[in-house]
Amino acid sequence: MMGKKKVLVVCGTGIATSTLVALAIKTEMAARGIEVETSQCKVSEVEAHCADADLIVSTTQVPAKLDKPVIVTLAFLTGIGKAGLLTKIEALLREV
Repeated sequence: MMGKKKVLVVCGTGIATSTLVALAIKTEMAARGIEVETSQCKVSEVEAHCADADLIVSTTQVPAKLDKPVIVTLAFLTGIGKAGLLTKIEALLREV
């Protein structure tokens, strides 16, 4: 069995949007049999918070040199491409 995966969710302020995205990821991954622990931060703090993360999901551009898998997307806000994105997140979490 796979251990708990850590996902860092990043947005401009680290509050509203990241909360919405974190909840969606946690809920959907649980339905797919992956236990996920999420944490949130604003984009200016991402480098300080990414050390423990297995995956970073952001709604805004993040620094290029984070040495972690990064997904930058608005799919959780627009709904466009969300299903495919969740499948990609699942695949990445199963790899790490």
